[in-house]
Amino acid sequence: MEKPEKTALIAGTFDPVTVGHLDVIRRTAALYDRVFVAVCRNEAKTPLFSEETRLAALAVAVRDLANVEVLRGEGLTAEFARKIGADVIVKGVRNEADFAYERDMADYNRSVSGIETLFLAASPETAAVSSTLVRERLTNGESIADLVPASVLPLLRP
Repeated sequence: MEKPEKTALIAGTFDPVTVGHLDVIRRTAALYDRVFVAVCRNEAKTPLFSEETRLAALAVAVRDLANVEVLRGEGLTAEFARKIGADVIVKGVRNEADFAYERDMADYNRSVSGIETLFLAASPETAAVSSTLVRERLTNGESIADLVPASVLPLLRP
């Protein structure tokens, strides 16, 4: 009997994609047959990079992962997950504050769509990395080479 394909969704603003994001994507790709990574809009945030740049940077960052596809997110994450046939939503969490926020979102997403959320703890080497830190360094003219995948550095010109 053939086992059904298991699909995961990782959704975020990815402004920009970081080594922490890529770590979570790689780990998810090892667990699931197919992984969709969706660049989403968050009305509460004003992104530094255009949606097109964020999509391109993600595509470059995951190009060696055959089972990962980058998409433009549409609407509520829970509804989008159901639309693309995801079995689970995966969220990386760096600390207690991330977990508290994402747990509330997971409860909401499950109530709306029935789709569960899997939390992956950040790897120790990426736990301090955030897109906010990348944007702050860029604003101050500092290097971001240790915070983003090397392959996307040429794309990250605000």
